[in-house]
Amino acid sequence: MFVFSKRSEGNLAGVHPDLVRVIRRALTLSTVDFTVIEGVRTLARQKQLKASGASTTLNSRHIPAANGYAHAVDIAPFVGEIRWDWPLYHLLARAVKEAAKLEGVPIEWGGDWKSFKDGPHWQLPWAQYPGK
Repeated sequence: MFVFSKRSEGNLAGVHPDLVRVIRRALTLSTVDFTVIEGVRTLARQKQLKASGASTTLNSRHIPAANGYAHAVDIAPFVGEIRWDWPLYHLLARAVKEAAKLEGVPIEWGGDWKSFKDGPHWQLPWAQYPGK
C-alpha cells in the first residue's frame, strides 16, 4: 500500500474535499505509486503555464473558485522518480476513475480530452461543481 508524502498532502490543501477523497482513495487502489504535483494554483502561475504552452487556458480549475476551493489536481506516477510515460498515466487513470465511481464523485481526466491531452490533470466537472 502506498502513502502520500508530506509534499503530496500539502499539495492537496485547498482542493475541494470531494476531489481529495477521490485522489486519496485512488492511492489505495493504484498498482503504481503516484505523487500530487499541484493542487491550488495562483493566476500568476497559470499565466506562466499558458505562456510556456503547458496549458491552454487562464480559466483553470486549479485556481480557487468563489467557494474557496481549487477543483483540479495534477498527479504523476512515481517510480523511483516522477515519470512522464503515458502507459503509467493510463494505469493511474484506471485507479482514479474507479475511486471516483466508488466515492460517487464525477471526474474528468485531461488524458481523455480530444484537443489537448493532459495526462497528469484531474478535475471536478464544471456542470456539477461550478465553484460558486
